[in-house]
Amino acid sequence: MTPNYDLSEEHELVRRTVREFAVERVAPVAAELDREHRFPYDLVAELAELGLMGMTIPEEYGGAGTDTLSYAIAVEELTRIDSSVAITVAAHHSLGTLPIYYFGSDEQKREWLPSLASGEKLAAFGLTEPEAGSDAGATRTRAELQDGGWVINGSKMFITNAGTEITACVTITARTGDDEVSNLIVPNGAAGYEFAAPMEKLGWRASDTRELSFRDVRVPEGNLLGPRGQGFQQFLEILDGGRISVAAMGVGLAQGAYDLAAQYAKERQQFGKPIARFQAVQFALADMATEIEAGRGMVYRAAWLKDQGRPFGKESAMAKLYTGELSHRVANAALQIHGGYGFMEESPIARLYRDQKILEIGEGTNEVQRMVIAKHLGF
Repeated sequence: MTPNYDLSEEHELVRRTVREFAVERVAPVAAELDREHRFPYDLVAELAELGLMGMTIPEEYGGAGTDTLSYAIAVEELTRIDSSVAITVAAHHSLGTLPIYYFGSDEQKREWLPSLASGEKLAAFGLTEPEAGSDAGATRTRAELQDGGWVINGSKMFITNAGTEITACVTITARTGDDEVSNLIVPNGAAGYEFAAPMEKLGWRASDTRELSFRDVRVPEGNLLGPRGQGFQQFLEILDGGRISVAAMGVGLAQGAYDLAAQYAKERQQFGKPIARFQAVQFALADMATEIEAGRGMVYRAAWLKDQGRPFGKESAMAKLYTGELSHRVANAALQIHGGYGFMEESPIARLYRDQKILEIGEGTNEVQRMVIAKHLGF
């Protein structure tokens, strides 16, 4: 049987729809949002109308009911134009909403998913702490069961989407015993739950990133997500899937950087001809295009494996590692082709260059990805 690597009509429709939205609605305001560090509320509302905020959540809960590959394509196309908008979608969907869908009770799903999957509200996931980053098992935030409720004390760091005007909740990891970690849903507005001002970041400047603090925050006992003590296994599963979306961001950013470099190379004249006619530039563009194609294949395969219900943890880690480093190489080469103009903030490639670095850090550093891959290989 001959393999068929063509995308379905549905997948191609997702690509066309999201690309059109990104070009027509995101591109004209991306630089301004970045410059002003302004969260894109209007764009998020439009993305919700398009059904992109809960793509893989079943329709019965307000989602679009699409597959992981469609979701990866959508994230890729958004990142091709702007990473801040893309990470807002990816963090809300993969980290904020899916834990409730995967591990929540029927009651929790009915309470939270309709507004989250529809995009009316946003959700966040609080894992990282000031002293627990790559070593996520070092969580210090604690939750004690007292009089039928959980009392939470601790803090979280670098949390996306937690402090917007439309955020409904954050799911956090907390120690519910000396040797157990559990996940708890904390609604925004709970007494004692506070978030700091948005952080000043090198990139992703229009996304919402905050430090969270919990001082005797009380939530109902029913806000425990899944069985007590299963938090560590739950967030490992969530991170496996989340790496697919971040890997899709790596491909999207690389494609966006390549597009800018290719167009600039055709327009920029040196020595009486476009620099695209010089072999050195042609070879750089050829290498970029080749690596992007390889990275895209890795992302799509990881998404396909997940959709087939097959193991995908190794492949998602490989895709995330490769596309993170790929996006670094492509963004760097693309800026080099732009020369001095690429070093100016008004140049779109400068924003992509700044946005790129976090793709080698967030959702597990490159080093952590290598640890995950090595474990899957039996080492």
